[in-house]
Amino acid sequence: MSRSEEARIREVYARRSTGERYAYSNPAHLFMMQERERATLALLKREGLLPLAGRSVLEVGCGGGQWLQDLVRWGAEPHHVHGVDLLSERVVQARRVAAPEVAVVQGSGSALPFAPGTFDLALQATVFSSILDDAMRLAMANELTRVLRPGGAVLWYDLRVNNPRNPEVRRVSRAEIAGLFPGWRIALERVTLAPPLTRALAARAAPAARLLATVPWLRTHYLGLLRKP
Repeated sequence: MSRSEEARIREVYARRSTGERYAYSNPAHLFMMQERERATLALLKREGLLPLAGRSVLEVGCGGGQWLQDLVRWGAEPHHVHGVDLLSERVVQARRVAAPEVAVVQGSGSALPFAPGTFDLALQATVFSSILDDAMRLAMANELTRVLRPGGAVLWYDLRVNNPRNPEVRRVSRAEIAGLFPGWRIALERVTLAPPLTRALAARAAPAARLLATVPWLRTHYLGLLRKP
């Protein structure tokens, strides 16, 4: 793990706004979250992972806890759900919004505080793209591999294209994912209409946004499931 890279990530996320752009009262954010949830539930159903009850679940980079709430809504039992985040203030926020039985701890995805084979399912959402250091990306992939049981899976949601306005993130290609998780079964689909288009259209022309969201090359993220052998 690169200590300087970890420090950079802390600094970037410490100054990142969590204001109106990410509020559910914002039509663009609501559009993206609903689109993402529909796609994720369809994927989990196709892969035979619903209901989530009885499965031990970890989110790496849980941020303010939105996905932790979603996992419980989708049937995961709160005492089987764990979250890890690098920033102490995000851990506090996640604990505040998640069910009381959900365990949220501060830590790095490249050095997870769990025994081998602890989890059935691990989630990472835009965490790998926040890491610019290749060695740290590999360390995190190795940690996910370690804490998952044989046959377990990573639920993946991350950038497949670069954001020219944000040099603090870097896309994760299909080829890189395969290299980070060699021998795994990898199923990916393109999701999420490009956020600038969503922000321009969601409030005033939602039907146009829904139409454009069906065009694969306008979708900026990969959603997928990576199955450990």
